[in-house]
Amino acid sequence: MPRAVDKLNARSVATVTAPGRYGDGGGLYLQVDPSGAKRWLLIFRSQGRQREMGLGGLGSVSLADARRRRDEARRLLAEGRDPIDARCSVDSRQPAAISFGAFADQLIPELSKGFRNDKHAAQWTSTLATYASSLRAKPIAEISTDDLLAVLRPIWLEKAETASRVRGRIERILDAAKAQGLREGENPARWRGHLLPKRRRLTRGHHAAVPFNEMPAFCADLRKRTGVAALALEFAILTAARSGEVRGATWAEIDIGKNLWVIPGERMKAGREHRVPLVARAVEILDAVAPLRRGDLVFPSFRADRPLSDMAFSALLTRMGCAATAHAFRSSFRDWAGEATATPREVAEAALAHAVGDAVELAYRRGDALEKRRALMDAWAAFLAAPTGGAAIPFRPAGAA
Repeated sequence: MPRAVDKLNARSVATVTAPGRYGDGGGLYLQVDPSGAKRWLLIFRSQGRQREMGLGGLGSVSLADARRRRDEARRLLAEGRDPIDARCSVDSRQPAAISFGAFADQLIPELSKGFRNDKHAAQWTSTLATYASSLRAKPIAEISTDDLLAVLRPIWLEKAETASRVRGRIERILDAAKAQGLREGENPARWRGHLLPKRRRLTRGHHAAVPFNEMPAFCADLRKRTGVAALALEFAILTAARSGEVRGATWAEIDIGKNLWVIPGERMKAGREHRVPLVARAVEILDAVAPLRRGDLVFPSFRADRPLSDMAFSALLTRMGCAATAHAFRSSFRDWAGEATATPREVAEAALAHAVGDAVELAYRRGDALEKRRALMDAWAAFLAAPTGGAAIPFRPAGAA
């Protein structure tokens, strides 16, 4: 019985948002990425092996155009020709293949429509011009792993955060080129963990972190401190939240009855609502600051309508003799979860509100995964409250012997 074709329609193609592949028939699929980007793929067999050919993004290739390209590819297959090889043969006769720089210049304005502000687009342009200038003149179809290493090696250890951003931006550009049929094969910028030397485990980017086995002693010292900043920092550690999310927390986001903190999407880095289970100690902190309430902010500054400054945590850590940054306690939590527990990766990443992986991993942000994360955060709180005379290494202030 012949397989059905033309199963999609213009409305479904325009409105579908869930990540995945949606078949139209005849090997044609609409690929919806976790980022929301949509592109066409043709999957076929040639000479006994399965191949994938990008037919372009939905923004430039309509459903009707994609079907025409599918039908043309099927015609070539019926003649015993490989559509990818045929296209490469045609491309090789063109005057010049598009360069990485030219393609990036075309792509960034399109990507910037989804950025939060113009500054983000400017950062893309600036970092690529500064650190990936050696790629600009190369045909985008020929960018290789060696080219990527030449870009990343000089900055991988000394400018780790910048290097990670450059790699990620190159990866996205090469993925877009593949979607438009300008590249084939694996993306050399996609991280595999073996291209470059491992960085020190106790840092994430440029943020110095407290080793997780020193965290119980650090928290014991922190609880001796008074003031809103100390309570807010401990709350951030117990929830593994970003400092800005904690400093901007409002009472309207707190559901004490359910021991839950629901951060709206507009306050999250990824733009999606994030639910945070509150451990008993976090609720105690909320009880402690409740009598100070003068507005809707949970951790206000001396002015009721202003949150704590981002310098409040820095000043507190300096007074404690700690070289870590507030953000880096998320690193301490992640190292603990990965090295001292059997927590599945997707649960630990969801606790950090990291939107990584496929739709299955993203689903851990909802439903029963909340209870899995609650159990994880309870274990984290218990670890932090452990007697400092036990297995934990005593916390050492910066500069101590």
